[in-house]
Amino acid sequence: MQDDAALGETLTGDWQWARTDDWQPPSELAVDVPHPARMYDYYLGGKDNFAADREAAERIIAAVPHARLGARINREFLGRAVAYAAERGVRQFLDIGTGIPAVGSTSEVAQRVAPDARVVYVDNDPIVLTHARALLANHPVGYTTVIQADLRDPAAILDDPGLRQAIDLSQPVALMLVAVLHFIRDEEGAAEVVARLREALAPGSLLILSHGSQDFLTPAVVEAMTRVYSTASAPAVLRDRAAVAGFFGDFELLEPGLVQLPLWRTEGEALPDGWREVSAYAGVAVKP
Repeated sequence: MQDDAALGETLTGDWQWARTDDWQPPSELAVDVPHPARMYDYYLGGKDNFAADREAAERIIAAVPHARLGARINREFLGRAVAYAAERGVRQFLDIGTGIPAVGSTSEVAQRVAPDARVVYVDNDPIVLTHARALLANHPVGYTTVIQADLRDPAAILDDPGLRQAIDLSQPVALMLVAVLHFIRDEEGAAEVVARLREALAPGSLLILSHGSQDFLTPAVVEAMTRVYSTASAPAVLRDRAAVAGFFGDFELLEPGLVQLPLWRTEGEALPDGWREVSAYAGVAVKP
């Protein structure tokens, strides 16, 4: 865990946290229930988490020693995919399940490549909304907004006035579902949710997706992960490659296709020790 001074040293320019010593969590926040976004923040070495989040995260790390590495690699995938989308000419980004902002966030990467990029962050956790809005107040480059909504209700997201003001759905959008769908159960309509979002996008839009899988884990580890996340505000639903591929629908996967997370466009890069243990898939697809 980093202290305030150490964290400040990792961020430069406008990217400074607005947190102060007298910061208090939003009143509606259930601090005694682990939340995946705050657990992810802990994996990344952040400080915007609570005892319940840290305890659950440590139980995951005990079962999956490369959990922290997986979180970092997922963050790197996000950065590469966003830069790729911006370089293709996409200027609108819809990031659902944003998580607590950190260095390398969607808006930072997209607007570095294309200062006119427009970004909408969506999350349902009050602490994410609080910190995202505080961060954006100190980051005036480009157009970025934050809305509170739940992935399980795609209509509410698509009809939100903040989204409609920021994004023109008749033009290409990069829809980002990065490490979020594995917290939506099949019975909650995971496939239908993604299909509704895909349908709303214009041709030339991209779907940027990463998803946890059981394919690279032992049954005992899968059982341990499932048990820990069952106590959190959202369970972990690990899916195999075929199930993850189904979320892309009729979108066309771009090279290198749907691959193990550390392998997405990392050609020529030295992969870190333990990368083979990162049990997740990643891919980017375009709407014909």
